[in-house]
Amino acid sequence: MELKLLNDEGQQSATLQASDALFGRDYNEALVHQVVVAYMANARSGNRAQKGRSEVAKSTRKPWRQKGTGRARAGMASSPLWRGGGKIFPNKPDENFSQKVNRKMFRAGVAAILSQLAREDRLAVVEDFRVEAPKTKLLAQKLKGMGLDSVLVITHDFDENLFLSSRNLHNVLVLTVSEADPVSLVHYNKVIVTKGALAKMEEAWQ
Repeated sequence: MELKLLNDEGQQSATLQASDALFGRDYNEALVHQVVVAYMANARSGNRAQKGRSEVAKSTRKPWRQKGTGRARAGMASSPLWRGGGKIFPNKPDENFSQKVNRKMFRAGVAAILSQLAREDRLAVVEDFRVEAPKTKLLAQKLKGMGLDSVLVITHDFDENLFLSSRNLHNVLVLTVSEADPVSLVHYNKVIVTKGALAKMEEAWQ
């Protein structure tokens, strides 16, 4: 599979041969959906909580007598049938939302995403991607010069200047290969990969 190699102006300077196993795979929508949903589910903290009928601040006194009032019988105001009453099956902080995805399935899903990005001309390779100082303005100018607006940058190692420069740009995310995830890959309009990162991706995800 041939990928575009971009220069500093965002123009194609050459092509680069990449692994067909990682960038030439057929798109499997069901698999990609499962991998993305599982990744998002595993990121949930599960900290929501609701109160049951024994936890709400209501009196346990019987609101009115059982017979003779013409109203439906009621035992206590904390009943789930009443407004302000407890929940029948309340959510608790220990709720587990995690989903298991096998390593082989995860790698196949990521490969399907990368292959589709390459086919749609949304993925390109650069020799290197750096800024001279940790300044948002420098990175914004560099991306504007390359014609990029919504972009995910995958680098082969952690670059502090690049990371700090990207934090205030809401449509730009900088990750290393080990941090790259399927949700980020499908979220941004363009994915830029350094040559060093490309080698690490082929080694880790094939």
